[in-house]
Amino acid sequence: MSRHFRILFLLFSFPGVMSSQEVKINASFDTARIFIGDQVKYTVTLEKPETLLLNLPVFKDTLLKQIEILQGPKVDSAAAEKGFVKIKHEYIVTSFDSGFYQVPPVYAELKTGSGVRRYYSDYAWLEVMRVKINPPDTASGIFDIVDPVKIPLTAGEIIPWILLAALVIIVIWLTIRLIKRFRKVKPAYLPERPSEPAHVIAFRELENLKMLKLWQKGETKEYYSRLTEIVRQYLYNRFSVESMEMTTPETLDAVEKSASLADSHFRILRTILTGGDLVKFAKYNPEPSENELHFNYAWDFVKATMMVPVSTEERGNTTDKSEEETK
Repeated sequence: MSRHFRILFLLFSFPGVMSSQEVKINASFDTARIFIGDQVKYTVTLEKPETLLLNLPVFKDTLLKQIEILQGPKVDSAAAEKGFVKIKHEYIVTSFDSGFYQVPPVYAELKTGSGVRRYYSDYAWLEVMRVKINPPDTASGIFDIVDPVKIPLTAGEIIPWILLAALVIIVIWLTIRLIKRFRKVKPAYLPERPSEPAHVIAFRELENLKMLKLWQKGETKEYYSRLTEIVRQYLYNRFSVESMEMTTPETLDAVEKSASLADSHFRILRTILTGGDLVKFAKYNPEPSENELHFNYAWDFVKATMMVPVSTEERGNTTDKSEEETK
C-alpha cells in the first residue's frame, strides 16, 4: 500500500511527466532552399494544455551567425483541440553567406516545484545557394556595343516646350513693362514748401543742433545724421532737389544737374555728405576739430547759396534806370 502511494505522489508532483506527450513544439523554415539575399519565414509552433505555463524563447538579431532576423517575432495564439492552445512565433530571416545551415532545436520551459523542464523541437535546416551566372556565349564572336536607337521627336513632345518658352517670354516682357511703369510713377504726395526762406530754416536748425552739443556727449552718429538732414532739407527747400530719399551720389548728381553751384560750393557740399556717410555707415570716429569743421562747412554752404531777397527800393531803382536807358 505504501509503495502505490509513493508512485501516485511522484506522478502528481511532476505534471510535466504526465503531460510530456501532450506538449508539441516544432521549428521549421517555409522552404528548405533559398538564394543569397532571399527572405524566408522561420516559424516556431507550440501546442500545450491551457493549464501549463510554458514560455518560448524570443530571438533578437540572428538565428545563427549566418542567418539574420529581419522582422519578428510575430506572435499568434489560438485554441487548438479541446483544452489545448497553439502559440506561434513567426520570423522573417535572410542570409548572405552560401552554405548548409542547421539551426539548433528550440525549447519551451516548464517551471515546477523541483526545477525546470524543457521541451525541445527538432533541428531546422536551411540551404543558402549562390546565384549561378552563365558565362557569355562567345561562339558567334564578340560584337561591338550597339549605339542607342535615335527616335525622332513627335509634335506632341515639341509643342509643350514651345508653349512653355512662349509663356516665359510673355511673363518676362510683362515684368519689364510693369517695372518701367512703376519707375515712371512719381509719389502722389510731396511735402509742402515752408513759407519761410530756406536759409532761415537752415540757420535755425543749425543753431538748435549746436545747442544740443551731441558730439560733446559722445553722440557723434546722431550729430552727423541731423547735420546732413538739415543740409538735405535745405537742398529741397532751396533748389527743389528731393535728396531726403536719395543716396549721397544721387544727391550730388541731382544738384550738379539742377542747381548752378560754384565749384567751391559743390566741393563743400560733397565734403559734408560724404563725411556724414563715413560716420554713420563706416563707423568712422572723427576728431572734435572735424566735427566743428563740418558744422562750419554746413553754415558757410547755406550762407553762400541762400537766395538774397531784393528790396522794393532796389527794384524801383532798377526800374528807373531801365526807363532812363530806354529814353
